Amino acid sequence: MSPDIKGGRQLLADVINRDLCSLCGACVGMCPYLTAYKGRVVALDDCNLDQGRCYAFCPRTTTDLDAASRAVFGAPYDAGPIGKARDVFMTRSAAGDVRSRGQYGGTVSALAAFALERGLIDSAVLTATGGGMLPEGTLVRAASEVIGCARSNYVAAPTLAAFNREARREDVAKVGVVATPCQALALAKMRASPLENRNNADKLGPVIGLFCTWALRYQEFARFLREKVALNEIKKFDIPPPPANVFQVFSDSTSLSIPLDDVRGFIRNTCNLCLDMTAELADVSVGAAEGVEGWNTLIVRSDRGAELVEAARAAGVLEVDALPDENLNHLKGASLGKRRRAFANIAAMTGSESDLLYLDISDELRRRLVEGE
Repeated sequence: MSPDIKGGRQLLADVINRDLCSLCGACVGMCPYLTAYKGRVVALDDCNLDQGRCYAFCPRTTTDLDAASRAVFGAPYDAGPIGKARDVFMTRSAAGDVRSRGQYGGTVSALAAFALERGLIDSAVLTATGGGMLPEGTLVRAASEVIGCARSNYVAAPTLAAFNREARREDVAKVGVVATPCQALALAKMRASPLENRNNADKLGPVIGLFCTWALRYQEFARFLREKVALNEIKKFDIPPPPANVFQVFSDSTSLSIPLDDVRGFIRNTCNLCLDMTAELADVSVGAAEGVEGWNTLIVRSDRGAELVEAARAAGVLEVDALPDENLNHLKGASLGKRRRAFANIAAMTGSESDLLYLDISDELRRRLVEGE
């Protein structure tokens, strides 16, 4: 058994109590000890197991990126600027109502709903915002339910707790997940885990990754926002492309543009240590097509992702166009910028260029990640 896999006590010591938790939810929903509560993971009791799935799957415990990549793509980690990329397109839902209710082009909603309609998955794990702006993982079993989750949250959510619970069901064979980069990494670690119980990772269906620069701490941000708008009236958040530099909040009665610098103080500490902007371990990854209103950027990474996108395109569910070179180059630059900032922040935290905290990677892979080779 790998000595790098430890138990729940060490998860608290190494990750949660050091403010490194990303709140991905990978450690929640599996045991009676850990749960998510108002934007954080808390221990309800002391677990004395020497090794546990909670520690093995956490994206901030010892992480071998090559092993995670082999579990997803059958190949070592691709250090290119946006990770493994078979194709990069500009896409949007063919349905006008999905585009109008979704974020940007509605590509994520279109793909998730299509996978459910075609029976490619039995259920999809999405993220929905509950009362008081608190996001959580939500199970969707009908295509018509997907649109109810179609918006960006920007607040960290323990989404994978819903996968952990759903994958236990005997009547479920495939579960799709819409995941942020840290959640996609946790799912890859489930698939790569040497533990006998890999949390039913074989039931994992297509993973649709989301571009992510950072996520916010719930409780502090909610207190800040509550002074400006009723949280239960909020309908949508957005960060328009530069040079706007604002965080937009849309509610039933008003819209706000908050200077982005006023929001940055609520970013989770662990996001500053994350290398991944484009969910590089997902089957496909989706984000805004900056400067092209109403369209998404779509990165196709795996065979499974390519099959899903092609089937959706052939069925007329997804509109596909070429992404301008200028946009792709900008995306690559932004992705590399996040990697370089993360390595610098990790070194500042550990006090050593050679201590990469949670990353178990060779010097050569580190060099290629920084250079995007």
